[in-house]
Amino acid sequence: MSIKENIEQINTIKDEVTLKAGRKAGDVLLVAVTKTRTAEEINEAIDAGITDIGENKVQEILDKYDLVKDVRWHMIGHLQTNKVKYIIDKVSLIHSVDSIKLADEIDKRAAQNGIHMDILIQVNAAQEESKFGISTEETEQMIRYILNSCPHINIKGLMCIAPFEDNPDDVRIFFAQVKEQYDRFSTIQHERLNFKYLSMGMSHDFEVAIMEGSNLIRVGTAIFGERNYNI
Repeated sequence: MSIKENIEQINTIKDEVTLKAGRKAGDVLLVAVTKTRTAEEINEAIDAGITDIGENKVQEILDKYDLVKDVRWHMIGHLQTNKVKYIIDKVSLIHSVDSIKLADEIDKRAAQNGIHMDILIQVNAAQEESKFGISTEETEQMIRYILNSCPHINIKGLMCIAPFEDNPDDVRIFFAQVKEQYDRFSTIQHERLNFKYLSMGMSHDFEVAIMEGSNLIRVGTAIFGERNYNI
């Protein structure tokens, strides 16, 4: 199927699952993951209705930024502190804040650019060594630190990458744990904390993620097909 047909199919499934979960169709934001994809492919997706795209690497954002149509950019991959300065004025949301050191650097660069940066805190609920992110137990400490020490950062929610399992139901527990944290901290009253996004779910597990409360899914392969890393 074409990119447009894939997007239409994903949106249909997304809305059906959202309704099944007791929420309104359209409540879940679809972010197209464009890692290794060309500007032409990305623009085709934008023409098909995509409003938000997610990149894993800073260099890919820089390479494609001027070639892609008007769209909101998300930094969804691990972000090194020495790369923050290159994308601070280009992305709408950084999903992968996983350390105080990174938060400090984002705050510093946002201040230099006269902006407030919207971020998500990345939670590694399964504590996989191969993935970045803080533990669920560290979530409160990270939130408190940013609110007290990073005046140019707005916390917009949490992000989770679950382990890959052949049966997505096997990772449901990790989504549920992060949703529990999301609900807990959503009640904090602060001008720079507004839990708007729970970023969970990718091509193979987004239906389970939505059922467990996700309202932002990051989908690449199901839109564009399998990646060719040899290009």
